[in-house]
Amino acid sequence: MPLGLYISVPFCRSKCTYCNFASDVFSRGMFEKYIARLGDEIAQASETAQRMGALADGTVNTVYFGGGTPTLLDVSQLERVFVNIRQKFEVAAGCEITVECAPGTLSEATIECFARNGVNRVSLGVQSFVDQEARSVGRLHNRETVLDDIAALRFAGISNINVDLIAGLPHQTLDSWGQSLDALIAIGVPHASVYMLEVDADSRLGRELIAGGQKYHAHFVPDEDLTADMYEIACERLNAAGIEQYEISNFARSGFESKHNLKYWTRQPYLGFGVDAHSMLLARLASSVNADQEHDREGRDFPSCRPHSVQTYGTAESPALPGRSADENITAVRFCNADSLTSYLEDSKPHPTIVTQESALEETCFLGLRLTQGLDLREVAKKFGDGALAVISEIIADSLQAGLMERRGDFVRLTSKGRLLSNEVFERFVSSPAT
Repeated sequence: MPLGLYISVPFCRSKCTYCNFASDVFSRGMFEKYIARLGDEIAQASETAQRMGALADGTVNTVYFGGGTPTLLDVSQLERVFVNIRQKFEVAAGCEITVECAPGTLSEATIECFARNGVNRVSLGVQSFVDQEARSVGRLHNRETVLDDIAALRFAGISNINVDLIAGLPHQTLDSWGQSLDALIAIGVPHASVYMLEVDADSRLGRELIAGGQKYHAHFVPDEDLTADMYEIACERLNAAGIEQYEISNFARSGFESKHNLKYWTRQPYLGFGVDAHSMLLARLASSVNADQEHDREGRDFPSCRPHSVQTYGTAESPALPGRSADENITAVRFCNADSLTSYLEDSKPHPTIVTQESALEETCFLGLRLTQGLDLREVAKKFGDGALAVISEIIADSLQAGLMERRGDFVRLTSKGRLLSNEVFERFVSSPAT
C-alpha cells in the first residue's frame, strides 16, 4: 500500500502564543544541520522499517511538509529535501504534495520551487482575517498579505489552497468571527480547517489562561461557550457555502479533501521524518518474510522483521478479540522521533510501539468517528470479526442515548453535540474493557 510522507520543519519566524507544537525560533545556522540530518533519515528509511519490524512500500502518493514554517527554508534547502525523497521513494503520478506556509513567507523563488517539484497543495496558517486578533497571538501577517499570497499561488497554477482559522482567539467576538468567515468564503479557497483554541499547559497562552493571568491577551480570550458557538456557526456557514464538513475540523469542496490527512483518519500507513514526526506502518511477521517480498518495485529495499523488545500498545499477550493468535494480534507499528531539535540532531532513534488487534479496533472507532460519514459497522465486522461489534456495542448504545451519536443504516456518527464533546466520546472507546 503506498505511503504518505510527513516532513517536519520545526522553524518559525516567531512562536505563536497558542502553539503547543515542537517548533520554535532558531538561528539560520541550524537550518543546514537540520536539512543534512533530515536527508540522512530519509535515506535510512529501509533500515528504520526493518528495525521497527514493519512493512513499508517504496511508493508514496501523499507528501506533507508541516511545521513550524517550511517556507523559512532557503530554496536550495527545500530542493534538497525533494531530491532526497525522490532518491528513496517512487513518487506516484498525481501524488498530493502539500506545504504548510505562514502568510508572508512565500517569495517568488519559493513558489517557483514548488512548481518545479510538483507541489500542488498549499496550507496557509491564517488563523484570523482580523489583524488585531492575528497580532494578539504573535502572527506577523495581516489580511492583505494573505490575499496577496493566495493571488500569487493561483497565478503560479496552485489553486488547491487550504486556510486555517482558529475560533477562540483573544479579542474575538461573534461579529469579528463572522468577518473571518466572510473573507474565507469570498476568496473561494476549496478547503478550510477550523479549530477551537486549545487550552493546555503546553503553550504560553494556555498556561496563562490556566493560571488566570493577563499576559498574551489571555483576559480577552472568549469563554468556552462562545468558542463553541463560533465553531457551530462556522460549520453552518461553510456547509451552506458548499465547503462541506468531512471531518471534525476540516471542510472542503467536493474532490478537495486532504488525501494525506485522510490517511491518518483511515489508518493507512505513513512515515514521518524530522523533529516530533510520527509514523505508522503495517507490522510484518518474521514467518511471512520471503525472498521476493524483500524488495519492492524498482529495487527499493524495505526489508522488515518481527518486532522484538518493544513497548506494547495494548496487550499482545492477551488478545481481547476472540479467535486471534498472538501473532495475528499484532497489526501495526507506531513510532515517533524526538520532540527536541537537539535530541533529533544527535541522531536519536525512535522506539517501536506495537498496535494490537484490540488497539487497532479502538483506533478504527475513534478515528472513524472524526469523519462526518462516521464509522461503518459492516467494515468493522469485516475487519475485526463479529466479536468486535459486541465489544463496542454498549459504548455505541450509551452514546446514542446521550445524544452524542446517531445511526444511519450501517453507519454511526457524531451529532453536533458529539463533535463538541468528541474527546469525551473517544475516551469511551479507549477506556473500554477491551483494553
